[in-house]
Amino acid sequence: MAIATISWNIILASKSPRRQNLLKELGFDFEIRTKEIEEVYSSELKREEVAVYLSELKASAFTDQLNDNDLVITSDTIVCLKEEIIGKPTDREDAIQMLGKLSSNKHEVITAVTLLSKEKQHTFYEVTEVYFKTLTLAEIEYYIDNYQPFDKAGSYGIQEWIGYIGIEKIVGSYFNVMGLPVQKLYNELMNF
Repeated sequence: MAIATISWNIILASKSPRRQNLLKELGFDFEIRTKEIEEVYSSELKREEVAVYLSELKASAFTDQLNDNDLVITSDTIVCLKEEIIGKPTDREDAIQMLGKLSSNKHEVITAVTLLSKEKQHTFYEVTEVYFKTLTLAEIEYYIDNYQPFDKAGSYGIQEWIGYIGIEKIVGSYFNVMGLPVQKLYNELMNF
């Protein structure tokens, strides 16, 4: 139970065990409902616009299926190296290339979150800067082979081995890099 009570029937529309655990740790009761959405977006969209668009696209799948008291939470996380959006890897070689690009660079993780009820919709996003040390090929291959980060934007999870040994610093929310900016989400839920 959260410090402040919420009268909404919260629905988390995410298969991500990380997002599920983070919302649980906030103290809210919720159910999980997911829909298959093709994550396609226009090349005209820039960085945070992509995360916002995809989060709202996921929410739109629930528009006609909500009861008066339902509140759906959807989200999308993208990794950006300068202006390049780095998605989820397609295979081992793609993951190696992605982590090679992130090695010794600063990138940004942008997570957009959409809150949708029968009456209204609100979307917000959070940006976190992540600085990687120079990673060796052996470190990259060890991580990929042991942690299989194929469901993660940028081919890594900050909470895993690569985060322990490879990330020199972050500026912003750690939990945002995990896929849910819980500090901001808590405040937005309290005010929705």
